[in-house]
Amino acid sequence: MNNPHKGRTGIDRVLRAFGYSLQGMGTAVRVESAFRQEAALALVMLPAAFWLGRNGIEVALLAGSVLLVLIVELLNSAIEAVVDRVSFDLHELSKRAKDYGSAAVFFALLWCGGIWATVAYQRWMA
Repeated sequence: MNNPHKGRTGIDRVLRAFGYSLQGMGTAVRVESAFRQEAALALVMLPAAFWLGRNGIEVALLAGSVLLVLIVELLNSAIEAVVDRVSFDLHELSKRAKDYGSAAVFFALLWCGGIWATVAYQRWMA
């Protein structure tokens, strides 16, 4: 059985995928308060990465860690949406899926904080 949505090719597929990505980001900003907060911080932290980083590697690590938080938050929101789509009933597997997603965001935030703290320490304390 062929999926009617998979028949797109070339530039049409790329443009539609780009449009879906923009829709996803827009929805995340409107619906997900955690993503909205992290995106607001990213608007400050991404330019700051170019100021704090002393070379391309540090800038990439700083900016990349911020983007990683946004990526993981979007994936966590996707997991939560799918779980809620299936059922709002309390179920151990639903809780587990949401907890795993939350833990992934937590680790991404720790990673980001650790990188920023390390680069800031190297710049001002070392």
